[in-house]
Amino acid sequence: MKRSFKDYILITLKGMSMGAADVVPGVSGGTIAFISGIYEELITSIDNLSIANVKGIRKEGLKATWEKINGGFLLALFTGIFISILSLAKGIEWLLENRPLILWSFFFGLVIASIVLIIKSITKWNPGVAIFLILGTVISFYITIMEPTSSPDSPYYLFLCGFIAIVAMILPGVSGAFILVLLGAYSTAIATVNLFVESILEVNYEKFSEAIIKFLSIMFGALLGLKAFSKILRWMFSNYKNMTLAVLTGFMIGSLNKLWPWKKTLSWFENSHGEKEPLLQKSILPSSFEGDPKIAWVIGCALLGFLTIYLLEKIATKARQ
Repeated sequence: MKRSFKDYILITLKGMSMGAADVVPGVSGGTIAFISGIYEELITSIDNLSIANVKGIRKEGLKATWEKINGGFLLALFTGIFISILSLAKGIEWLLENRPLILWSFFFGLVIASIVLIIKSITKWNPGVAIFLILGTVISFYITIMEPTSSPDSPYYLFLCGFIAIVAMILPGVSGAFILVLLGAYSTAIATVNLFVESILEVNYEKFSEAIIKFLSIMFGALLGLKAFSKILRWMFSNYKNMTLAVLTGFMIGSLNKLWPWKKTLSWFENSHGEKEPLLQKSILPSSFEGDPKIAWVIGCALLGFLTIYLLEKIATKARQ
């Protein structure tokens, strides 16, 4: 497919929209890809990224291989995604540190709306689908209450998180940031991205060396997961769509415990700067919260999050018609 420079600019803008969505738990980059009409091309292009095709450079040449893997499309799209993630991470980190109640309540509303929409997309209910829904809920809830075996600061743990979180890139309805929240690595990932950007802007080798290992751990995990999950998820959706949706819905229901705004910290870990950060927390009632629970603000932000997903779904419905 021949595209003009203007077409690639548009694809980059779509990538920026996907990146913005994936920074926010509850909004899926895959959903944005679907709404903007590039979802099928994205999946096909990812499938074409194989060792066999790369080896074909010797026989077919670089230009022919680049066209075969749809390299221009992927380069433009992922450039937009990275621009968006790098530019939005700073604001998210500030909110996590200074306005956590408002941020988590907005995320809570996003996921509630996503649960409603995905349940509506399950076309046939039977005992098997119900069991998978319950199973997904139980597993997800257990993950939110268990103490991680590794610190969220660990490169090995970040690699695993990147590997799992990339599901969002190829699956409408599931957010990569949501999975990072579920695994307890969201704030660490955001801080890593910010440190990486700061090290480049300040030309600070010390910061760069600290950030690059974690940043590459997430990136390599994501790239490996992207390739590994693409075929599996397409097969699951083609053969067991309702059960797959039920499991994903269960994951979201169970994750609400992690997204609940009012928390009490049970244990801490020391990050690479020697600062204490929450490791294990439990959900509590607003009346038990230390400080101002900001109930009105929390309810308002949760409703805003819910309406955000609702409006996105309306746009997607029009796009499908």
